[in-house]
Amino acid sequence: MGALPKQRISRRRQGNRRRYHSIPELNLVPCRSCGEKKLPHHVCPSCGMYRGRQVIQIEERRRAE
Repeated sequence: MGALPKQRISRRRQGNRRRYHSIPELNLVPCRSCGEKKLPHHVCPSCGMYRGRQVIQIEERRRAE
């Protein structure tokens, strides 16, 4: 026999529990070198710079013609 709740959970209490299930908004900041939006404390995906240094080389994406 499984466990059963002794009382019904109210909508308010249920909502208070589930309010943390939502996906938070991303905190995007502009890159100092190129101005594109990126996550703070991460390498810029468009130019490859991190804290004023070139960390990764980004290849130019060619358009399919």
